[in-house]
Amino acid sequence: MAQPQQSAGAEENGPDRAGARNPAPAGAELLTATGAERLEGAEAGKPALRVGMVGYAFMGAAHSQGWRTAGRVFDLPRTPVLAALCGRDAVAVRAAADRHGWASTETEWRALIARDDIDLVDICTPGDSHAEIALAALAAGKHVLCEKPLANTVEEAEAMTRAADIALAHGQLAMVGFNYRRLPATALARSMVAGGRLGTLRHVRVTYLQDWLVDPQFPLTWRLRRELAGSGSLGDLGAHIVDLAQYLAGEPLAGVSALTETFVRERPLPGGPGGGLSATSAVGSRTGQVTVDDAALFTGRFSSGALASFEATRYATGRKNALRIELNGELGSLAFDLERLNELAYHDGTEPAAHAGFRRILVTEPDHPYLDAWWPPGHGLGYEHTFVHQARDLVHAIAEGRRPEPSFADGLQVQRVLAAVEESAEKNSVYTPIAA
Repeated sequence: MAQPQQSAGAEENGPDRAGARNPAPAGAELLTATGAERLEGAEAGKPALRVGMVGYAFMGAAHSQGWRTAGRVFDLPRTPVLAALCGRDAVAVRAAADRHGWASTETEWRALIARDDIDLVDICTPGDSHAEIALAALAAGKHVLCEKPLANTVEEAEAMTRAADIALAHGQLAMVGFNYRRLPATALARSMVAGGRLGTLRHVRVTYLQDWLVDPQFPLTWRLRRELAGSGSLGDLGAHIVDLAQYLAGEPLAGVSALTETFVRERPLPGGPGGGLSATSAVGSRTGQVTVDDAALFTGRFSSGALASFEATRYATGRKNALRIELNGELGSLAFDLERLNELAYHDGTEPAAHAGFRRILVTEPDHPYLDAWWPPGHGLGYEHTFVHQARDLVHAIAEGRRPEPSFADGLQVQRVLAAVEESAEKNSVYTPIAA
């Protein structure tokens, strides 16, 4: 995930075992198959892809933007329809549905999955509920999009991957939401590496730096509790950079050596609903124990022998969402900075030294990835467009009946790297192979 995936209301987005359907207000059309045919795009004879989303805060808003926009920008084989939004608080989820364009609401995720007018379940909840919801949705014959990290444990991720493999045989697809793959600049970088522009890879170095936990009075939200989040900066930020590094390199990590640290071990309890950057502490609040890491630092080795270094922290004062990756190969280098997300730095090591050096590629041309559907050259895109591209790619995969990328198997690979990082840190940085 980018910065914390859910802000105010994140706790309300988890599973709830007692709840009832909250229908759309009078006059709003519930999206049955018949109703969907009357929506935008249906007049062109395109079948609807009716989406039900569980969770509605930060990531829910981002995914809503993706589903709402993809069919308006790209010529898709199926028309995304925002059929139903699910969250435990009936009033809050109805307000979110109205704000983001969802036709109806549910307050219990099992009711959402049971609906006949839902083709795809989009999971935007805290990690402790990913496995339960995804397994139920796949068993019910739905396609699934699950936010990263895929699960809180390797065992959960393995079960989800097995279920996704079985579902694929029946035409149901499952994808994990590593949205930074969907930036035009990172997609271009991947094509350049795959095309041999860097030659044999030697080094990959990645950092993901934020500062939203610097204040020791920031409250003990769900992201700081292991039973809900699985891990801290490691799963929140480290999952992103592990996936991005493996994606760009085109190969998996084989082993890691790691350090982790928790700088503030007790924090005030929250003063009300909230789960991200906007949370507040209760006046005179008691404190609770932080049970996740605040920072993770690790080195690694790719299967080819290339070396890598990673740093993920939410304590880098002054850094808001600073993700940077550089790849060095025998023939050249590539560098990307999320805070300059429409640019890619490239050095061609085969050029004469007299005029060689890093050059700036402005990734806004129509022949760059995704950009033929957007604006004229030089008109950059932003963070939210990664979710539009994510929706686009998943719709195409569903229409073509092929396994989407990143798949649950890709998410499982990342989960195994995270587990190896934690194991290595617990053993004083002992080099730890990634489980196969």
